[in-house]
Order: sequence, then structure tokens, then C-alpha cells
Amino acid sequence: MKSLRILDTDLEYVRLCSSHPRPGAPAIVFLHEGLGSISMWRDFPQRVADATGCEAVVYSRYGYGRSTVRRGEARTPRYMHDEALRALPALLDALGLERPFLFGHSDGGSIALINAGGSPRPLSGILLMAPHVMVEEVTVAGIRQAGEAWQHTDLRARLGKHHQDVESVFQSWLDIWLSPEFRDWNIESCLPAIRCPIMALQGEDDEYGTMDQIDRIARQATDVELVKLADCRHSPHKDQPEAVIAAAAGFVARVLDAQESAG
Repeated sequence: MKSLRILDTDLEYVRLCSSHPRPGAPAIVFLHEGLGSISMWRDFPQRVADATGCEAVVYSRYGYGRSTVRRGEARTPRYMHDEALRALPALLDALGLERPFLFGHSDGGSIALINAGGSPRPLSGILLMAPHVMVEEVTVAGIRQAGEAWQHTDLRARLGKHHQDVESVFQSWLDIWLSPEFRDWNIESCLPAIRCPIMALQGEDDEYGTMDQIDRIARQATDVELVKLADCRHSPHKDQPEAVIAAAAGFVARVLDAQESAG
């Protein structure tokens, strides 16, 4: 594991080569969920790299995993905008990544959308799993249930294996999503400005969002492929890994084939 200095914080990251590299293929940058980290992806980024021919770049955002611990900083409703429009571009610049794919899960998917719609940097495409574009009642209810699990189950111990300061990770996530000022959070305004292809996946049994999330993306962005998975909850890469990897490989191949045909 390596560390990179970004905006006065140290971010842990790893670069994973594909076992079947596609010449000239851009990297896929993985953006984890609201309680995630590098280690919580397990072997999924490597499997995607092997299936697509692209290098996988995986990192833990500020406050997560083994990156710099967040101390006493309350989040604002624009915390995902800060990640998308300040931290992520700085990381891409530092690693010299041109026209990458962004692969985001949950909060990470929202960050990918904000970046694609609000940054001038060209992207090859974005892949989304269970992204949020607005706050639904099912989301709030699911987060409240997570808060109960934090108090009464081994959730704290399980997450603690993946973060230096698990209390800060969980409490900052819980507090912002349950705060009254976050109820009006909505990023749909960024969707019409997205110019790269999008693939959005969601499980039919997602406990944190309905299909309306990805349906809104399809209605308002210009090039969107939807994948709706049965018997799947909020983490498609864990519940339906083979289906997700196959869909990702097909999407990336179509995008890169089109780029090569266009010259």
C-alpha cells in the first residue's frame, strides 16, 4: 500500500495491473461507499481490472481506512461536492491519470456523477452501483437502522478492521445523512452536463434507495445504460459479483471500441 499527499492529507492508495492488459486502456478509479475503504473492496477491483484490461486505482478518502484521520470536523451537505471537485481532481493530477473511468459505489457513485457533471476533466465513462442523486425516505430509514446496529450488534467491530478511527467514520456519516439540512440534498442539476457514457447498476432489494435513483439518471443524462439486478441489495459487487463484473467488462469494452473506431 502506498500513500499520496493530497490537500494536506495523506491518502492510502493502490494500483492494480490487469492480468490481461488492453493496450492504451485508461485506468478505472474506484470510489468507495460512505463507510468504505480500500480493504472493504476486497478482491473486486482486481477482478474488474482482469476482466476489462484496465489498471485499477483504489484509494481511501480522507478520514477513511488508513488515510489521514478526520478530527472534529463536522460534514456539511456539500461534502461529496468537496470530494468530487477538489480532492478527486487533485488525486487524478498527482497520479497522472488521463481520461479515466470512475467506478463509484453509493456515496462514491454520487461523487462520480458530481465530478462528471461539474469538472472540465474528460472521462472515458462512469460506472455506478447504487448511487444517490437525492434523499429518499427509504435511505433515511436504512441509515437509522444502521445506527441501531451500531449500538446493538458487532457492526462497530466489523468496520473497525478497516478504519483507523471507525467512530469518526461512522458518526460523521450517520450525522450528516440524518441531519435536517441534508433532506434537500439533490445533485440532479449536474446530470444534463455529463458528456461521457454511464452505466448505473442497482439491486431491486436495495435497503438504501429505490430504482427511482438510477431512473432519474437515465432521464436526465444523455448516454445511460441501466442494469437492474434481482435478489440484490445495496452492494451489488458483493451480492451479484459475477453479474456486475460481466456488465462492467461489456460496458468498458463498448466504450473503448467506440473510442478506437472514432480515431
